[in-house]
Amino acid sequence: MDKLVKTKDLYDCRVPYLKELFETSEYPWEMLPKIKDVIASLLKTGIEGFTELKPGVLVGRDVKIAATVTIEAPAIIGHGTELRPGAYIRGNVITGEGCVMGNSSEYKNCILLDKVQTPHYNYIGDSILGNKAHTGAGSICSNLKSDGKAVVIRGDVNYETGLRKIGGILADGADIGCGCVINPGTVIGKNTSVYPLTSLRGVYPANCIVKAQNNVVPRKEEI
Repeated sequence: MDKLVKTKDLYDCRVPYLKELFETSEYPWEMLPKIKDVIASLLKTGIEGFTELKPGVLVGRDVKIAATVTIEAPAIIGHGTELRPGAYIRGNVITGEGCVMGNSSEYKNCILLDKVQTPHYNYIGDSILGNKAHTGAGSICSNLKSDGKAVVIRGDVNYETGLRKIGGILADGADIGCGCVINPGTVIGKNTSVYPLTSLRGVYPANCIVKAQNNVVPRKEEI
């Protein structure tokens, strides 16, 4: 089972205002320091169909924002996205279409592609979530090592990122169970599911089921 970590192996980005960023970043964590500048550029040029909610915040059509949501600039919220009560957007956040940003969940310096579901009590910091990725209630993308050192992505080889803060790198269709902890720099492959209450570390292949950190089995093809 190959532990793939390149952007092209993890994501099929169809968000028009993010395609260039994904196509020019060999590895997904390379995008994290660029999010703020990407938003700044988009704020200057504007995005067709988006309106300025307040200075530094663009929202698309049919975005639902509960009364108790907090949005700190800069941020771009894609068409049809729902921000549920108590959601806290801390800045440097970009989403695609049809996402759910859940109740009492916190987001900072992250990208959510289309139809990402983070519905309940999640922390999504310095992370990239692919199309239709899902995080169960109470799952956390931990983004800082206890020793404060730069994060190393540990796959088939080790990747020195030079970044102190990297959360979860969740590929398209990744499904994280309730109460999981995604340790800094963890990569979850396409269409891989994770059992609840799992502590995740390292790189997990695509099309698998993660029953525990060291118990990973291929997903059986549906007949």
